[in-house]
Amino acid sequence: MSTRWLLALAMLVLYWGATAPARADTTCTVQPTTLAFGPVTATAVRDATTTFNVTCNTGGLAVLGSARVRLCIGIGDGSGGVGQYLPRRMSSGSNTLQYQIYRDSTRTQVWGATGNATVPNPLVVDLAYSVPLLGGSLTQQVTLYGRVPSGQSLTVGSYTSNFSGAATTIQYAYNESIIGDTTVPASCTTAVTGAKTASNAFPFSVTASVAPQCSTYVTSDLDFGTVTAATIASNLDRTTTIGLTCTNQTAWNIGLNNGANANGSVRRMRLGSTTNYISYELYRDSGRAQRWGTTIGTDTQTGTGNGSAQSVTVYGRVPPQAPAAGSYSDTVTVTITY
Repeated sequence: MSTRWLLALAMLVLYWGATAPARADTTCTVQPTTLAFGPVTATAVRDATTTFNVTCNTGGLAVLGSARVRLCIGIGDGSGGVGQYLPRRMSSGSNTLQYQIYRDSTRTQVWGATGNATVPNPLVVDLAYSVPLLGGSLTQQVTLYGRVPSGQSLTVGSYTSNFSGAATTIQYAYNESIIGDTTVPASCTTAVTGAKTASNAFPFSVTASVAPQCSTYVTSDLDFGTVTAATIASNLDRTTTIGLTCTNQTAWNIGLNNGANANGSVRRMRLGSTTNYISYELYRDSGRAQRWGTTIGTDTQTGTGNGSAQSVTVYGRVPPQAPAAGSYSDTVTVTITY
């Protein structure tokens, strides 16, 4: 008789416990990694991704329970943004580089934070897992999709934006059950069991680099014109230009070799395939005192890129001489080092 009463009492306690609210605690954390774009250029879009691990743990309940969590991951402007979200910015000293962080692979949904007036769009993550007697947990990966757009005026440097404090927040609400399933919270801040908010929840960095680069080279022939006299009685001076476009703060050197017909260090134009030549010289200055060669630090032309097209003048001179009649030419190789 007493055995039956004990069994009935145990069943009554179990039934009462199934309807009572759970009293275990749920804690969620986010483990980030750096969003690294690597080298970027002004002429091409640069995409990058990284993953964050989201983990929720629920302490032990009774029998076979479950937990449902709705978690909002908020990302602010970062240290390089200075309040800028559209687009975000990285910095290298006083220089900036535009980029953006998205919640989707098509890179149309900018990742923001709850309550942000500019981008009120955190990433919402739902987690559902069982909670047996000793507790339960679940880890889920989320992806950050980054993009550096093309067409920017770039400056050489290493760029960074650090996210911490209010720029890395999580808000999550959770429902727990002692037996069976439960419902997902209606929002990240409203739940039957509990809700939490954490700032400085997942500090991380966004990085990129801009390397020295030159492109868009333009050269034009140096034409000394036509001499009708039998001899070249005085210096014949003409100029031409070399054009290039280099990333801002790219240090460059332009070298000119001695051409295809040089005699030692004397440049010469040749009459067809004959042995007739006209000597000439190329200079870096209008006074024609600085010969143009190929030795960096000695006789090349130096400069620094500004992100726009630049033009460098080549000063040519044919000294007095008495060549045979005909059309003379030479081919000079231009070398740009940066």
